[in-house]
Amino acid sequence: MIQLPRTFPGPIGGIITIIQILAVVTSFSAEVNPKTRTPYSKFSSAKHDSSTWPSRVAMMVIYTPSFIVSVLLLTLGLCGMEKVSPITIPAPSLASLFCAIHFGKRCLEVMFLHKYSGRTDLGTPSFISFYYTLVTILVAYGADNEINIIKITIGSFLFTIGIVGNFYHHYLLAKLRPDTNERTESKKYVAPRGGLFTYVATPHYLFELIGWLGIAIISNHLNTYLIFTSMSS
Repeated sequence: MIQLPRTFPGPIGGIITIIQILAVVTSFSAEVNPKTRTPYSKFSSAKHDSSTWPSRVAMMVIYTPSFIVSVLLLTLGLCGMEKVSPITIPAPSLASLFCAIHFGKRCLEVMFLHKYSGRTDLGTPSFISFYYTLVTILVAYGADNEINIIKITIGSFLFTIGIVGNFYHHYLLAKLRPDTNERTESKKYVAPRGGLFTYVATPHYLFELIGWLGIAIISNHLNTYLIFTSMSS
């Protein structure tokens, strides 16, 4: 008998699921419109003023809270703290571990791999950071801790392929950007080469989605699949 993905129970769980479904629909409709798609990093048109962050700082704001929260939840679970009144601490899971690995990797890439030159508005990174933190909590509380060899194998394989492919294409993108002391005022766009850039416009995003699909499969939770669907926008 096929086991369907679980959902969060009760009225609160239903509300969370409905909100996620609405977020999936609205995020797709917003991202296909150039006027409403999320502007950050190189897509940001923010000016150099006091209401903006350097892009590297903005990207750290996006990923650091999620990494800290994922490690905290994982650590509390490993310590056997089932309940910290009035908050219930989720038991550690492979999905939670993969979240920590993903966000930790992104922080390291921002610090040591990527090259930045622009600035980003304050609001967009803060919103994305809040969203990723909620994602981390949802995965931790919704992850299935039951041992299912097939799902663990498939999910772990997809996550590994995703995180390695994502890193490799981030490396290719970083090679396109000159060092700070070599930059000129020209910001001419150069089409990336190598890897899957010949076949896919943004293979680094494609592999990141593959990694999140692996997390969703391991979680065996409808709400995690909805996270993956929303990120696909």
